[in-house]
Amino acid sequence: MSDPYETTEQHLERLLRCALNSFDLSDTTVDRLGTALAHSSALHSSHHSAVLHRETYRHTYLLTDGTALTLWELVHGGGRDPSVPRRHELYDDEGEAQIAAARLAGTFWDTPAFGDEGLRGDLDVLTLLMAVPPVPAPRVYAPDNSADHARRVLRRAENTDRPGADTAGLLRAAFAHHITQIFGRQFRVDGRDAGFTLYEHAFLLLDGSETSLWEVEHTATPDGRHMCEVYGDEDTARRAMENRTRIC
Repeated sequence: MSDPYETTEQHLERLLRCALNSFDLSDTTVDRLGTALAHSSALHSSHHSAVLHRETYRHTYLLTDGTALTLWELVHGGGRDPSVPRRHELYDDEGEAQIAAARLAGTFWDTPAFGDEGLRGDLDVLTLLMAVPPVPAPRVYAPDNSADHARRVLRRAENTDRPGADTAGLLRAAFAHHITQIFGRQFRVDGRDAGFTLYEHAFLLLDGSETSLWEVEHTATPDGRHMCEVYGDEDTARRAMENRTRIC
């Protein structure tokens, strides 16, 4: 239910201010949220372990045109460690929120860390070498504001060698897309855990051709924050992960 002491306008302002990725919301979504009359919030799912606390909240808004709009808020922190700040992410698509939640599950250990760091590093490498690649699922394209999705993927990329204007122009003709998680693993980087996930964003263009963006999400940053890098091909994306981890 809505908080009786917080107006819908105050609620939205707080959500957008706290979310690390609020700039990823499409202009259409932000404009529609500006007409919200009332809202209702509920806990959708949660995960709690010694090293990760994660909750997903569903916020539904009644708009002036009589329609409803839903935002999905992902809140996560360092489990029982109070020194790790809680972080907020915001999505207007349930599927993207589920992908983000799955990314977190692959980023943190859900069991106590081994006391022997050398043994843990060996297990990381052995697990990677012995893993059997999953059988790829059939690609099913979904027509869902795909050109805008491509724009948001490119906009959140922080690497200087991300695809440029030519790729952005090509993807303006995208009318359907499919997201696949290709890789997800945690490694020791500079003495601490860092999670790496590789996604393929495949796009179907108006002329019937296909093209992909390769997104690397990782926490191998000095402050452990989440970072996004985007590349034009899989080999370059994997080399970028190798340079970050010095392992995979």
